[in-house]
Amino acid sequence: MCSGLFVKVYVFDLLPYDAHFDRYKADRHLPYPLPGDHFDREVAAKGYEAHLEIWKEMDRLGFDGVGLNEHHTTPHGLMNSPNMMAAVGAQHTKNLKFLLLGNLLPLHNPLRIAEELAMADCMSRGRILSGFARGVPREYNVYNVPMSESRARFEEAVDIVLKAWTEDVFNYQGKFWSYKDISIWPRPYQQPHPPVFIPFTGSKETIEFAARHNFNAVIPHAKPGVTEDITGYYGAQLARFGHRVTPEHMVLFLDAYVARDKADALKEYAPYFLYFQQTLWHHGSRQPKGTRQNSGYVASTSYDYVRPENRPHIELDREKIRNTTLADVEKRVAENDLIWGNPKEVADKLIGEAEHAGANAILLNVNLGAMPNDLFLEQIRRIGRDVLPRLKAHEVKNARTAIPASA
Repeated sequence: MCSGLFVKVYVFDLLPYDAHFDRYKADRHLPYPLPGDHFDREVAAKGYEAHLEIWKEMDRLGFDGVGLNEHHTTPHGLMNSPNMMAAVGAQHTKNLKFLLLGNLLPLHNPLRIAEELAMADCMSRGRILSGFARGVPREYNVYNVPMSESRARFEEAVDIVLKAWTEDVFNYQGKFWSYKDISIWPRPYQQPHPPVFIPFTGSKETIEFAARHNFNAVIPHAKPGVTEDITGYYGAQLARFGHRVTPEHMVLFLDAYVARDKADALKEYAPYFLYFQQTLWHHGSRQPKGTRQNSGYVASTSYDYVRPENRPHIELDREKIRNTTLADVEKRVAENDLIWGNPKEVADKLIGEAEHAGANAILLNVNLGAMPNDLFLEQIRRIGRDVLPRLKAHEVKNARTAIPASA
């Protein structure tokens, strides 16, 4: 689990392709696959360099870490291997941790993932926070893995990674992978292994799996009732498996942006946020009309623990997100659903949301939509100067342990 008393602050970085495809904005649809003739190697090379410089500034300003993830065949995230980025980032920073959200275990050989993470952990002298995730439909199509096998592959892969990290020599006979007389070198720097984080989208199977293993959780910022249901169910499941939930178990994932005021935040950030919401995020992941979203990926009973009044707010609706307008963003900012505004407003709201979730760590989305890197860097400096000290002075002491009674 995380350590320390103050609220820990991580910044999520998708590392997008740093150029906009303006010709596709009108119909909000990037062709898939996006042919290679759209790719400019200098844009990509300069993008990697710029983001490494921003991570160095985060390290200097005292941020706890950077959140990385894995995506394939899309310009909205050029981090095909978060392990490679963490290993490179570790050579440019001294204290910054790398919160990987994460390796898409169903798609890869889990022994290779265990080895790469052990390497990165040694190279960073223990700055790897290892998240495991399942990915989106696009990635399953890329790797030709049936989505119906996603959860079984995921759980088997986690078992293999943990065995590789903790057993001197291990054997494994599984449905998808088998190994005999394996002892990995190098081994993780952190003992018995790097902390494990599981990002939640709300399915009870994922929550129960994380609780059974006493893994940390990354919780999405949501309507208050949804947050209560997710965190309460997680706390109850931890107790069921003999563990006690604490604020150190949870990281709350939120959208934030610091400016002079809400109007300036909208002026600066809304164009990029809308480009992400309307176009980039759905690249290769939209399904035909009438198709149930994530068919074979989420069970029909996955959200039955959620109170009925909260269920409409927990399931992903890509078409609704794709149809987001500027008026929708303005409404969300006005209602503090998007935490955009002056430093005091942002700090107050972040602390309030962390307290409500019972999470002593937050992961901030501040640079969606291929935001120019100079603006991303300025955003990091604003947060580091005007918000980070408030968060570092605060401690969330109470975790949510039960789902409130339904109204």
